[in-house]
Amino acid sequence: QVQLVESGGGSVQAGGSLRLACAGSGYTFSTFCKGWFRQGSGKEREAVATIYGGGRYIYYADSVKGRFAISLDSAKNTLYLQMNSLKSEDTAMYYCAAAPVKYCDPASPRDYSYWGQGTQVTVSS
Repeated sequence: QVQLVESGGGSVQAGGSLRLACAGSGYTFSTFCKGWFRQGSGKEREAVATIYGGGRYIYYADSVKGRFAISLDSAKNTLYLQMNSLKSEDTAMYYCAAAPVKYCDPASPRDYSYWGQGTQVTVSS
């Protein structure tokens, strides 16, 4: 079975940085649609950064462009999210997700079949 396990969350002051990791097992990420979503308290789940189109394209939410970076270590089958210049608005539960297809709506949670358990990110000001 496919399993995704996130790590790296925590509490940080505004302006700080964190790096999240998502370790995949049971299958390789290679051609999957894959990425990071988040859900703040009382809010809908939203896409943060995803890789799609067989790895040819990357989507970033407007709110994180220039601050966050998604990357894949194929050898380790691990997906990362580097988060810099964190703001209070970034506070949320962050989820790793994947879909066993090359083509998907990169920003739609409904297109993703596999989900990690989530890791909490709290940014204080």
